[in-house]
Amino acid sequence: QVNLVESGGGLVQSGGSLRLSCVASGITFSAFHMAWYRQAPGKQRELVARISPERDTNYLDSVMGRFTVSRDNAKKTVYLQMNNLKPEDTAVYICHAQRIAKYWGQGTQVTVSS
Repeated sequence: QVNLVESGGGLVQSGGSLRLSCVASGITFSAFHMAWYRQAPGKQRELVARISPERDTNYLDSVMGRFTVSRDNAKKTVYLQMNNLKPEDTAVYICHAQRIAKYWGQGTQVTVSS
């Protein structure tokens, strides 16, 4: 029914960039709050960035100025542009959608080498 599929993860050197995508299906995308979370082994899941239907955004302090979240409602896609990546950004990045219910993607691995 509801599906969130992430892509764009991979291995990058410190200082490099990646652009993550999350394509949604089964929801009225434009009405949903979308977000990116990340989780590293042994750590709690943390909110990285979110974007409202009105395109208001919020960011984790440690990624502020480096990451940008955006959305394309026609494509039912939310993006996370990640610049100046650091080893501490290494994690599984997970797409999230919420209106009434909450939905999660499976995640995409981002690994930043030093």
